[in-house]
Order: sequence, then structure tokens, then C-alpha cells
Amino acid sequence: MSCREEPGQMRGRAQKKSGRRAYEDRADPAALVALLEARLVTIRERMSDKATLWLHMDYRAVHDMKVACDRVFGRRCFLGDVCWAPGNGARGARGFSMTHQTLLLYAKKGKKHVVHRTDHELLREPYAETSLKMHFKKTDEDGRRYRERHVNGKTYRYYADEGRRLGSVWTDIPAMVANTPLRKEGTGYPTQKPERLLERIVRMSSDEGDVVADLMCGSGTTLVVAARLGRRFIGSDQSPVAIEIATKRLDEAGIRYRFDDRRGDPASDAAKDSAASIPSEETPPDAARS
Repeated sequence: MSCREEPGQMRGRAQKKSGRRAYEDRADPAALVALLEARLVTIRERMSDKATLWLHMDYRAVHDMKVACDRVFGRRCFLGDVCWAPGNGARGARGFSMTHQTLLLYAKKGKKHVVHRTDHELLREPYAETSLKMHFKKTDEDGRRYRERHVNGKTYRYYADEGRRLGSVWTDIPAMVANTPLRKEGTGYPTQKPERLLERIVRMSSDEGDVVADLMCGSGTTLVVAARLGRRFIGSDQSPVAIEIATKRLDEAGIRYRFDDRRGDPASDAAKDSAASIPSEETPPDAARS
């Protein structure tokens, strides 16, 4: 989205793929927030206590949505935000270039309930060189560098090669642009995210067997990654182009799912929100309705 000349409005391109409109991102900001806030209320009701909401918005709208999310979830349920700085985005010829994207994180009942895994290399980052030199001065019998910390009479050992828990600024995942190896993942969908980004999110915030929902699933990256990691999934989108691309990706990956087309069904609340939904075949019926 980009600003209109008229105050109080946003304007974006009618994003297209192969001559067809993938989605339309022109919206009055107040209308956009109201639209999404109503959906967030329903999403919160269906979330488990251990679930985390990850919300990605354009930089022009993310701050308005932060206020809306505070209303829906409460400020105490705000877990923080992640700054994703791909490092390979375009730079404007003039003015201030936005080279990062923001993801908002919310829980249903506060952070003590949520899943937050750190047991994979994708969920950890290397120590800074200065920290390694200053603190990791000991070596074990296998030649591994480590440091020890003594807390409440207990000794904890930290190994340099295991890295530290991931922080909130992610610079190690490039965006989907043509001049990177990620082009092999490309589907042509305008807002497609790299699989590595979604793998990090899914690994961090869920356990095997959990249900992962992406209710604006676009090209289906979340669904493909969730299935690969042993999670069940639900995907939906208003765009027929998005549903077509997502189902094609699932089919090509050999992932089983069932397709629920609710367009034009006045008896279904989901008809107001989605053109179609794609629950994984193993998803319980009650979860699929969310």
C-alpha cells in the first residue's frame, strides 16, 4: 500500500499474476483496520492458550494494526515484534528506504502459556565475536569452547557452537527476489515469503501435531512448510488465484488435504471471509471450521 494524495487514504497496486488479479490492496486505512480487527476477534476465540498470532503488515498499516491488536488481545498479551531485514531489497533513488518488515506477535493469555521452542539451529544465532573472545575461554575434552554461569548454587554450561537463543532482529533470511537462489521457490505470487522464514516461525511457535492456520495464505508457503514439519494446517484466502497456486503447490509436494469451497454459501460465516479453505486431511472437523 502507498499513500494517496488525499489525506486519510491508502492506495496500492492491483497486484497481478499472469494477467489476473491476485489481490487488491487499495483500502481506506480505517476500513482496513476495522475489517481485520473483526477477523482477529474470531481468530482469538479459536486460538488455543499455547498459540501465537504472527501478523505481518505493510509498514504503512502495521502501527494501526498494533493498536487494533491491543484492543482485541490486550496489551499484556503482546509478545513483541520481529524485525525481518532481508538485506536484499530495493533501495529508493531518493528519500528514506524501508529495508525491513515487521511481524507482530500476540498470545491469547500471555507469554507463560505459549510454545516457544529453541531446539533447532534455525532458532538460534551465533554469538558475537566480542562475546566469544571475552566469555568463551574454556575448552572441554572434545575441543569445544564454552562458558559457565553460576546461578543460585547451580552451574550452567553454554557452548559457543550451539549459539544463543534467537533475538528479534532477523537478518539471515533473504527475501523472494529474482537474483537469489530462492527463485526456485517462486510461484509468481506477488507477496510470497521464503520457506525458510515460515519454517522458523512454525518451528518456534508449535509442536508436531499442532494445527497451524494461515487465513490469508496467498501462495501457500505456510501450509507446505507446516505439513513438511509434521503439523496439521488450515489455509484460506479470498483470492481464487491464491487458492489455485496454493493447491497446486500442495499437490506437487504430495501433501494430502481436503478442499472446502464456501463461495456463495450464505449459510456459512466463512463465505464472508474466504473464497476457499484448505484444511489438511488430518485436521479435526471443529478445527477446520476456524
